[in-house]
Amino acid sequence: MNFKHLHYFWVTAKAGGIMRAGEQLHTTPQTLSGQIKLLEAWLGRRLFRKSGRQLELTDEGRLALGYADQIFTLGAEMETALRQARGGQKILDFRVGVADSVAKSVVYRLLEPALSVSEPVRLICSEGKFPDLLAQLALHRLDLVMADEPMSGRVSIKAFNHPLGSTPMSFFCTPALKTSLQGDFPGCLSDAPMLIQGLSSSVRKQLDSWFTKHQIHPRIVGEFDDAALLQAFGREGRGVFMSASVLEAETVAQYGVQVIGRTNEMVEDFYAVSVERRITHPCVAAITQAARRQLFTA
Repeated sequence: MNFKHLHYFWVTAKAGGIMRAGEQLHTTPQTLSGQIKLLEAWLGRRLFRKSGRQLELTDEGRLALGYADQIFTLGAEMETALRQARGGQKILDFRVGVADSVAKSVVYRLLEPALSVSEPVRLICSEGKFPDLLAQLALHRLDLVMADEPMSGRVSIKAFNHPLGSTPMSFFCTPALKTSLQGDFPGCLSDAPMLIQGLSSSVRKQLDSWFTKHQIHPRIVGEFDDAALLQAFGREGRGVFMSASVLEAETVAQYGVQVIGRTNEMVEDFYAVSVERRITHPCVAAITQAARRQLFTA
C-alpha cells in the first residue's frame, strides 16, 4: 500500500472535503483527488461518494478511516517516543488501561504517584472492558492494566497480577434523604431508594448476597456501570449509594452527602496486571509501593 495515498485519504476524511484537505496538505484539489482515486483503485473499493456538493464516506470508507486513525496515531506516538525532551532527557511513555468498572477517583489516587518518578513521564490512559485491555497488554500496547479483579488463570495471556490493596464499603445519601430512612443501619435500607453498581462491577455480586443475608429489600431505582454517574444521581438525592470507604472523606466533600453506614463484609479489591513478574518499570513500581504503603493502609 502507498501510505502517502492513505494519508491523503485520512486528512480529507478528517477535514470534511477536498478543498480544506488541500489547504492543509499544501497541494491542489486535483492532485489530492487523483491520489485518493489511486488508493480506491488499489483497494478495489470506493471510499467517498458525492452528496450534493459535499463528499461523504462510504461504508468501506468508514472502515478504512478507523484503520487509518490507528496507523497514523501509532506513527505519531512512535515519533514522540523516539524524540528526546529538552536537555537530552528522554520522556517515558506510560500506557495504562483502566477497566471501566473501576471508580475513577480510585484510579487517580492509584496513578498519581507515577507522575512523581525521577524522569519525565507522559501518562496515556485508555478505558475499556477488562478482557479487551488484557489483549492490548499481551500485544505490548499497554504497560499496565488496572482492574478490580485479578486476571483469571484461564486466560491464555502471559501476564501477572500485582495486588494493590482492598477497601471496605460505605453507604452514602443526602441529608434530606437520610431523614426519611427508618431505623438503624443496615435495616434502614429496606424500602429505601437505592442506586447500585452494574453487573460488571466486582462488588455487585457481593452486594446482592449482602442484601439477602441481612434480609434487606431496597427499591432499586438505578443500576450504573459508571461510578461517577451513579454518584451524580446520589448527589441529587435520588437514592442511597455505596462507594469505597478509602474515598469516604472525598465523597462526602465532593457530593455533599453523609455516611449512613459501613460494612467490612464487602470489599473492593484493586489489581495491577503487567507482563512483568518482577516489577522493574519505574511507574509501576511507584504505583504499587504507594498503594500498599499509603492508600490502603489507613
